[in-house]
Amino acid sequence: MSGWVIADAMLLFLCASIYLGTGWSLALFTLPGRHTMTVHTYYDQIIAPIQRATRFFTVMTIVMVVTAIALVVAEWESAYVLAPIAVLAAVVGATLLTTLVLFRYNRRLKARITDERELHEVLDRWVSWNWARLALWTAEWGAMAVYFGAKLR
Repeated sequence: MSGWVIADAMLLFLCASIYLGTGWSLALFTLPGRHTMTVHTYYDQIIAPIQRATRFFTVMTIVMVVTAIALVVAEWESAYVLAPIAVLAAVVGATLLTTLVLFRYNRRLKARITDERELHEVLDRWVSWNWARLALWTAEWGAMAVYFGAKLR
């Protein structure tokens, strides 16, 4: 395997690991606390991190698409091509889920919800969709782990 293919695959695995860590951190440490959030406290706990994450992950997602495509090209005539194809599919799926579904809830939360009942309805839906996205992020990481595991055999 050439040096650029190794570097490309490692960068893709790093990005998948960042998504995996971010998603599971959100699931384990932030989402369980949503029931204690109020219209007065949720904004700083949810919106500021979302805004920072959106800027960072927009760039990282582009990097992932480019590196996944490069790895597909490099591995085209081998069974190893399945891993970057799986990663690319999960990245596209997670991106579509984020932009078409989650951003709608993000905009509503950013508009400063003032009704407690509405806040918790929005947060519950937002959390449900985040679990779906976490499954895709976990699949990205799993595909790259299998790729490297198979390459090391």
